[in-house]
Amino acid sequence: MACILFVHQNFPGQYKHLAPALAAQGHTVHALALHGQGHAPAGVTLHRYRLGRGSTKGLHPWVGDYETKVIRAEAAARAALALREQGLQPDLICVHPGWGESLLLREVWPQARQLHYVEFFYGAEGQDVGFDPEFAGVDFDTRCRLAIKNTNNRMNLALMDWGLSPTHWQRSTVPAPERGRISVIHDGVDTARLTPDPAARLQMADLDGQPVDLRRGDEVLTFVNRNLEPCRGYHVFMRALPDILAQRPQARVLIIGGDGVSYGAAPAEGSHKSRYLNEVAGRLDHNQARRRVHFLGRVPYDTYLQVMQLSRVHVYLTYPFVLSWSLLESMCLDTTVIASDTAPLHEVIQHGDTGWLVNFFDPAALADRVARSLADPTADAPLRQRARALVQARYDLHRVCLPQQLALVDQMLAGDIPPG
Repeated sequence: MACILFVHQNFPGQYKHLAPALAAQGHTVHALALHGQGHAPAGVTLHRYRLGRGSTKGLHPWVGDYETKVIRAEAAARAALALREQGLQPDLICVHPGWGESLLLREVWPQARQLHYVEFFYGAEGQDVGFDPEFAGVDFDTRCRLAIKNTNNRMNLALMDWGLSPTHWQRSTVPAPERGRISVIHDGVDTARLTPDPAARLQMADLDGQPVDLRRGDEVLTFVNRNLEPCRGYHVFMRALPDILAQRPQARVLIIGGDGVSYGAAPAEGSHKSRYLNEVAGRLDHNQARRRVHFLGRVPYDTYLQVMQLSRVHVYLTYPFVLSWSLLESMCLDTTVIASDTAPLHEVIQHGDTGWLVNFFDPAALADRVARSLADPTADAPLRQRARALVQARYDLHRVCLPQQLALVDQMLAGDIPPG
């Protein structure tokens, strides 16, 4: 049995299944996370690091992002050094390098093999930046900023022994010479837990305090983001909403997501949520909107699952960016998925086969497709069945993804070069 160290600022993060599975196999499993963040799954010993300083005021704006990563790298390395002095000698380090924590670990444990979670490599073309013409274009300064932002990514590609990306598209963002050292294995979806529930029910109140009792079979449309923002198409969804409500007078809309920013820039004032709600307010019947549109904010996972089990149609929109777990989860739950025709979606949504694809920039087309699917759920039944079957066959956590992850770890521990 081996000693394995996981490093993730908010552990377990993407390792919530892999780390305890390795512990269950008998490996000694440790984790290192930022002070005050994360938690330890069963069998994992969690250690924490503290930041030794804050960012420097007045730095060149292109350098600030990298400095924050160096600050984290130093803090993680000093914590790692203390663990080494206590006798910790990992055979393998599994690390998400996105926050810089991995940059100096080889100075502490030069012999330990490193398996990196390669989530994304920034680019100025064909990805999230510059995709949406409504926002700032990609000028020379933006290209330079992104080039400097990739400094951390480039250094980690050189430091890792091997990499793992959750999707082929995410791996494709990495420079071509490095892709052969990255395996594509998704985090996995627990399809046994994510099952349709004919008895699904949600009770709540509308904005006027009136009771709302929704059941499976009701005309429910869902939209889910961590935060409601343009990167995940919130502005497009809101612009389609008045037409959807007009065409489907019985539809209820459940929107999950916070008011903050996960990706991209914050608006000049207020939140993206309020900005785009205000934009379409003149096209919405005020009383109808208060009764039929429900902003649920951020909710516990069990509540999210209830909502998705109610959903007749789920809208998923995204810039060319990291694919959300919620997309695959929704495909498991007998809801028709209507998604943006953007590159990351093409791995899982085949138009008219496992879902419907629409032009990201066409709210009218989105509204029309949503209205048709809400009106005739029977017509989409074979599509929904194929969507669930695809996720079960390709992304099931226990039968597909976790065994592949464990096999990759075994290869790393054995010193073998895994297949590209």
